[in-house]
Amino acid sequence: MGVFDLFSKDGRAQRARESNMKRAVNKYAQSPDRMKALQSLRDDGSPDALYGLLRRFGMMYDKTIEDEQEKDWVFEVLLEKGPAIIEPIKKYLLSADSISWPLRLLDKVANKEQALEVLKAGLDRHEPGYERDPTKKIQLLNHLGGFKDGRVPALIVPYLADMDEGVRYAAVEALVRQADEAVAREPLLKQFVSDQEDSLRIRLQIADGFVAQEWTVTGYREAVEKRLPDQYHLDKDGHVKKRPSAKE
Repeated sequence: MGVFDLFSKDGRAQRARESNMKRAVNKYAQSPDRMKALQSLRDDGSPDALYGLLRRFGMMYDKTIEDEQEKDWVFEVLLEKGPAIIEPIKKYLLSADSISWPLRLLDKVANKEQALEVLKAGLDRHEPGYERDPTKKIQLLNHLGGFKDGRVPALIVPYLADMDEGVRYAAVEALVRQADEAVAREPLLKQFVSDQEDSLRIRLQIADGFVAQEWTVTGYREAVEKRLPDQYHLDKDGHVKKRPSAKE
């Protein structure tokens, strides 16, 4: 086989792959046609083909049952590929609008170091600050909340200052779930007493977190008492408590 023949074969394979990638996310195509394209990408197995399979998660098909069936099929196929999908997942996380499916896959195929590297790359692309659509930041923070590693809380803290209230709420929730008092207590208290924080539900979430974790407000008592919602109080040791009459 000559050099030109090799390039010609690669060229045909690439064109077929690109065609299948387009068909796999065509919401106007019939489900059997999309499935044929998805199966071809599975059989291809290259990093580009695996990325093409991941893109199916970002397309919503009008027929809900078929949409879920196709996504479930893609999930199982990618799961069988194992660690080979880690780099395609990383690439997809940086470009996709919604990332819940790939994050579930990442949990199953990557070890802790690999997963944390991918998640950090996602955070680096979506730093605290204004974004037209903060959905990915919220999904990343929600995922990090359940990712047990001593390096995670410090990654979450900066998002307490995000402009979007939903992102700040997700950051509070994730920090409480991490339960790392040494890293989380002080930033959460600063957020609670900040004049810039105008969200009651965030203050409620922080208060509930301090109740659950039994952390004290040492150093912030006076400022906390001024902003503490009526259903809470501080005991003599500085622990946040719910009042007996407060409804759960």
